[in-house]
This record gives sequence, structure tokens and C-alpha cells, in this order.
Amino acid sequence: MPRLFTGFEIPSQTGLLLSMLRGGLRGTRWIDPENYHITLRFIGDIDDRTADEVANALDRVRRQPVEIHLNGLGSFGNGKPHAVWARVEPSPELAELQAEQERILQRIGLPCERRKYTPHVTLGRCRTSSNEDVARWLAEHGNFQAAPFVAGRFVLFSAKASVGGGPYLVEEAYPLAA
Repeated sequence: MPRLFTGFEIPSQTGLLLSMLRGGLRGTRWIDPENYHITLRFIGDIDDRTADEVANALDRVRRQPVEIHLNGLGSFGNGKPHAVWARVEPSPELAELQAEQERILQRIGLPCERRKYTPHVTLGRCRTSSNEDVARWLAEHGNFQAAPFVAGRFVLFSAKASVGGGPYLVEEAYPLAA
């Protein structure tokens, strides 16, 4: 049973820049740079038949390439931090692509995503990091910015059922045509 999600790959130069943020935060398991990505829609564990339906349905997406801007850092967690990430600046093109995928996946019977979409690149998973540790790390690195890049395709990734962070495999790629 595959665990699937859609997303954008991160160019190697941007990945290198993001990897320089690793370290200095106790109790964090850092994501390997080759596994950096921007999730568009988490699908989850589904059977092979549904996975084929998803792959075929996503092939109908017709969108322009999306310019991606990374600026700033943040953390997720209610009361206790569980991840640190690089912020992806929201844009209408990104929001429309994500919303179209949401509609397509609901049409084939998958449940709607309950969380509000927050585009980001997960850098590390906080295992035992305290709020103070994360606040300090964010203060030290929070002015992060990377050169923009154009995402010319989105992909259907698969992941092993684990604690997160990869390895991720590209199952299908969907070009965004100009």
C-alpha cells in the first residue's frame, strides 16, 4: 500500500542553501537535502487501484509553471514544536494548483485535507527540542532568503511509512506548460 503525496522538487542549488541551515538545534532530526520538497497535497496510504486513479487523474492538470520564493523560517507545533521549515511565499498560482489537486482528489473519493495549506519546505523534525531552543534557532536564522526558482513540473511522490523525512521516490511527473 503506497503512501503518496504531490509536490515540487527543490533545485540542487536551493537545496544546498537550505542544507546550510542544518544544525544548532538540539533534539532535531534534520531532513537530508535530497528529500527537500514542497508538498502540494498529502494523500496518505492508499491501495494500488486508488494510486493508479490518482496518477491518471493528476494527468489532467493544465497549469503554467510556478515561480517559487523561499523567505523566512518557521515552526509547526501546538505547545511543543514538531518541525522547523523554510517559508514558501504564497502566490495565486501556487494556491490555484493546490486547490485544483484538492478538487481532483476529492472527486475520486479521497477525503478532503483538513489542515489549511501552508506552503513550506520541512528542514527538520523536532524530537526533543524545546520552545526556547526553536525560538533561539529561528532568531539566529530567521532572515533566510533564497533566489526564486521556477517549478516546471509537479510530481507524485511515494514514501515509506516511517517517521517522515524520506526517502521519497518520484512515481510520476506532470509538466507545467508555458
